[in-house]
Amino acid sequence: MPPVQDHPLRFQLSNELHARPFPTLSAGSRAIFLALKHRHEPGINAAQADLDHLIKLLDRYGAQHPQPGATHYFGQLGKHRLKWERHTEFVTFTLLVEGMGERAFDSADFEFFPEDWLSEAPGLRITSCFLRIEPQRDTGVMREKLSEWFVRESLAASSVLDGSAIIAGDFHIDPAGHSRFAVFIADGVGQGRTGRIVQRLFEIETYKAMSMLGLAKSRELSTRMGPLDFELTQLMEQMQINGDDAAGQLDELLRISTELEGLQAKTAFRFGATGAYEAIVNQRIQILREMPWEGRQTLAEFMMRRFDPAMRTVKSTKTRLETMSERAMRASGLLRTRVDVDRSAQNQKLLESMNKRADLQLRLQQTVEGLSVVAISYYAVSLVSYLLYPLTGLTGTSKGILTAAVTLPVVLLVWWMVRRIRDHSQDER
Repeated sequence: MPPVQDHPLRFQLSNELHARPFPTLSAGSRAIFLALKHRHEPGINAAQADLDHLIKLLDRYGAQHPQPGATHYFGQLGKHRLKWERHTEFVTFTLLVEGMGERAFDSADFEFFPEDWLSEAPGLRITSCFLRIEPQRDTGVMREKLSEWFVRESLAASSVLDGSAIIAGDFHIDPAGHSRFAVFIADGVGQGRTGRIVQRLFEIETYKAMSMLGLAKSRELSTRMGPLDFELTQLMEQMQINGDDAAGQLDELLRISTELEGLQAKTAFRFGATGAYEAIVNQRIQILREMPWEGRQTLAEFMMRRFDPAMRTVKSTKTRLETMSERAMRASGLLRTRVDVDRSAQNQKLLESMNKRADLQLRLQQTVEGLSVVAISYYAVSLVSYLLYPLTGLTGTSKGILTAAVTLPVVLLVWWMVRRIRDHSQDER
């Protein structure tokens, strides 16, 4: 059997499924996370800029470079390990550090990312996190640590993956500018499962932050949608009351429709991305299979109270904008119909006026033709009479009788010639 020819992308697409492995971690370690959102500046290749920025960091630690065009990287940087991933709108850096450090959530750990390197970043920080991984201890000890590390009112803590770990976080930004998470690993839990828990927490934080960009856009949009909605409602009321200025109303409606379409075009990507990010957040929380711990709210409950209302606001704004645009389109259709009817009536009146004018011109033409026949006949009879007057002596006929005799034939001849000329000119048209 001859070998089957492979699709040129077969191996690339297959390897993509295995290209982003979960980190492996154990209790007694910590992780530092940074997510940068692209600036989307015109004329700048964001993908290459992100890769160049990563290479600058790797060069400082003498680490191996990624492949050209890479979207992910995992390598050793001195004593630590770095995981880098590029997504559609952002890039993430995850630094895995062995040991607990002298202080919990010490901001000095973030100094691994040099200050001048951070200032040259091609993106803006959307989130940064410290995550601490400890072995599970007495419940009282863990409760005391959580009270020290997190804001009590916002703290969410739960048991995940059938008791494999206790996770906790308050989604606040600490004085150093970072969010905090704590993971207490049960005995016997492998490094792979620990790494997956850590990865899920970072993904929840990142996609939550990216989703909230939609809320900011929604609030910004609402300040303009209110006046536009009022203008549209007023215009539709005027359409019912005053139908005489349909053309002017249509121009105003087209202005509103154009602005609404512009707002939709500007927000379509952000609202679409917000919906996708929200789905990822909910999926990652569901995968953790949370169970309540010590009466604390779970991550799912926290999101239901704080995150879900924000997402509903975004969806409501998107729906409202679409509804307004549809209303404007329907009103435009009605106004166009009214304008077309008015124009048809005007055209009908114009045609009637033109028909009357043509009829008048025809009558005038017939009148002129009649007068022309009379005038031409008069001169023709005179000429013929002058030509025939010498015959009166030979025939003994008076001039009057001769003139009367030639009048009728001359008139008929003139009438026939004028009619023939008119018919010929009409045939040429």
